[in-house]
Amino acid sequence: MLTQKQTECIDACNECITACLQCVASCLQESESKAMVRCIALDLECADICRLAAASIARSGEYTKAICALCEQICNACGVECSQHPVEHCQKCSDACRRCADACLAMTH
Repeated sequence: MLTQKQTECIDACNECITACLQCVASCLQESESKAMVRCIALDLECADICRLAAASIARSGEYTKAICALCEQICNACGVECSQHPVEHCQKCSDACRRCADACLAMTH
């Protein structure tokens, strides 16, 4: 049975995955998509580590704390990058990344 902290982190990871993938799709539609290259790259990296973190938590993996620590770092980096772009999808992604970073940080304690 998962604890509330674990469930909250899995939920935050899943929300972050969705926000990051929606951000990628929207960034690719931007007229200046070249300016969004780092954003897109971090979105993809973030979605991948969030998937791994959620899976590790669900199976009570041996390396869950380490994975969550890395997830927190990548979510923070993605959140900072997205916050620099004034478009709505980046702002929503930034918020989701920050919530996920906080939830992952809680998992490391």
